Amino acid sequence: MKRTIIDPSTLELEDKVFAIKRVSKTVKGGRTMRFTALVIVGDKNGHVGAGLGKATEIPEAIRKGKEAAMKSLIEIPLDENASIPHGYTGKFGSASVLLKRAPGGTGIIAGGAARVVLELAGVQNIRTKSLGSNNKQNVVYATLNGLQQLRTPEQVAKLRGKSVSEIFA
Repeated sequence: MKRTIIDPSTLELEDKVFAIKRVSKTVKGGRTMRFTALVIVGDKNGHVGAGLGKATEIPEAIRKGKEAAMKSLIEIPLDENASIPHGYTGKFGSASVLLKRAPGGTGIIAGGAARVVLELAGVQNIRTKSLGSNNKQNVVYATLNGLQQLRTPEQVAKLRGKSVSEIFA
């Protein structure tokens, strides 16, 4: 599948530090502490990305996570009522996230990890269910995987060599 590269400098991105973990490693001289930061960035208009930063200090880990998130930006299609075009189940590791389109006025019905990704992506009406693992990092990546697989009716018609009306018939 072809991935389009999005220039983050053209977008007004908002970032959210979703999780910070302290990791320790025991070495001969004692324990060394490091930090891992999961950062999600999005413009609330169809662009979202997530990145992991690791460093010995929290601000440095956050900075690295934000850079990684900007490099992994994806564009998602939104329909006329700020929902997704069709349902899909995103998978990453043992985490699965079921994404279902919803009519206007529904809001974001999602758990913590999926909710942050969907809010920063600009989705306003959606129903989700997190299945399998509840590891925050894997649920975020499973949500992004599901969003990345979404296709508009126009894209599906073009792939099949048909018109949009033939797809819906």
